[in-house]
Amino acid sequence: MRRVVITGVGAVTPIGLGKDEFWRALEEGRNGADYITLFDTSAHVTKIAAEVKGFDPELWLDKKEVRRTDRVLHFATAAADMAIKDSALDVETLDKNMFGVYIGTGEGGISTLEDNFRALIEKGPNRVSPFMVPMMITNMPAAYVAIRCQAKGPNMAVVTACASSLNSMGEAFNCIVRGDADVILTGGTEAAVTPVATAGFASLKALSNRNDDPKHASRPFDAGRDGFVIGEGCGIMLFEELEHAKARGAHIYAEVKGYGLSCDAYHITAPDPDGDGAYRAMDMAVKKAGWQPKDIDLINAHGTSTPLNDKMETLAIKKLLGDDAQNVMVQSTKSMIGHALGAAGAIETIAVLLAIEKSIVHPTINQFEKDPDCDLNIVSNSAVHADVKRAIINNFGFGGHNAVIAVERYED
Repeated sequence: MRRVVITGVGAVTPIGLGKDEFWRALEEGRNGADYITLFDTSAHVTKIAAEVKGFDPELWLDKKEVRRTDRVLHFATAAADMAIKDSALDVETLDKNMFGVYIGTGEGGISTLEDNFRALIEKGPNRVSPFMVPMMITNMPAAYVAIRCQAKGPNMAVVTACASSLNSMGEAFNCIVRGDADVILTGGTEAAVTPVATAGFASLKALSNRNDDPKHASRPFDAGRDGFVIGEGCGIMLFEELEHAKARGAHIYAEVKGYGLSCDAYHITAPDPDGDGAYRAMDMAVKKAGWQPKDIDLINAHGTSTPLNDKMETLAIKKLLGDDAQNVMVQSTKSMIGHALGAAGAIETIAVLLAIEKSIVHPTINQFEKDPDCDLNIVSNSAVHADVKRAIINNFGFGGHNAVIAVERYED
């Protein structure tokens, strides 16, 4: 069977731009949540988010392109460029027909949709932008990156809510394994800190109400959790067939070993409280990897900081690990970056790749009071030095979509 390795990463996050700045912030336990600056929150219930700060799209796009593209595309363009540069891949010499792009997003260009809906209502249909549709549709990050890179191979934009990026990565993995591509840029992007998206999640009672204390609002698995902090950003990785990577002497972060997916088939927003779908996705990924559950060193949990998810995910992890549940480290990157929705899994996978490389596991911050319903081996408040060889990353989306990726330190 063809093997798949990860040879490049690009990260645009609320706590750092690029892998080095992102990692330093993770190791320090830095928090990216703060008061929203992207729109006026005076009439909004929720006034906090984890925004990407200090991002200048004109470092990657000219002014005209910036005006004609959505923020979600700006993030994807930047992260894809970072991943290619990090991989040292010479794109010009590639067989472009074997070069693919699989980038997921949950909300797509929602800011563009909101702006043009406002123009329609206030100024009439003739004021709707001719660029609205290509700026908005959810396939455009994958398409736009492919156009820029001349990647003419398989191209896909998976949309499974908060599981979008992990599903995109899993499908990219399968694509390379079956021989349809040698190299795929894959991950997820999201720019949904917008008036409508934030109000919508707030109306669902999904968001934290700690407007007076944004730095301590996202507290996955903690007894005082009251909802997630909406975030944004992008994570893109270069997935590459092993022999292709070795032939060019590529640096290998880790090998992708397994991919699991399932559906709760339970409710449009709430997870199955028994965690059965989450368990089945994890079990599938582990079996595909050829591991036993006890072989796992680290689980990067979905860990949203919502009462329902964290309790459900605990049950699912305990069902997977059995008596080994207290021996496996569990972390939630969302404690620092908030919930980046369709980009979450990709950003979190990059955190795991760096943990494998550096033998350091970043903390789950804001752990104040243990919840007996979340009695896992949480890496709490401070980073720990640990040998991480095998890890899984979990993401679960509205509608009951569950996706899990298994990665392992590469050994020839």
